[in-house]
Amino acid sequence: MSRPSFYTLGSDGARIALRVTPNASADRLDGAQTRADGSCALRVRVCAPPDKGAANHAVIALLARALSLPKSALAISSGQTSKTKVILARGDTEALYTALEDLADR
Repeated sequence: MSRPSFYTLGSDGARIALRVTPNASADRLDGAQTRADGSCALRVRVCAPPDKGAANHAVIALLARALSLPKSALAISSGQTSKTKVILARGDTEALYTALEDLADR
């Protein structure tokens, strides 16, 4: 049986489900988390507060570094004001797959 995944690959990139914790002590990615409803999300912690988009900008910057993508290749698809977000990442699907699998194992 395969494990649940926090991402879905498409022809031009990936959709990545996140669970964001703002006001954390450090910016970090904590790996995949399976929730009670069976869905899966990547745990993201950022120091920035959830004020005027600061946490969203920090999430994009952190994820861009982790995926070796420019920030312009990432966009928030849903969850602009929520702790649960979906990010669209545009780029080479093979490279994204490798990077996302590495993040899942953290």
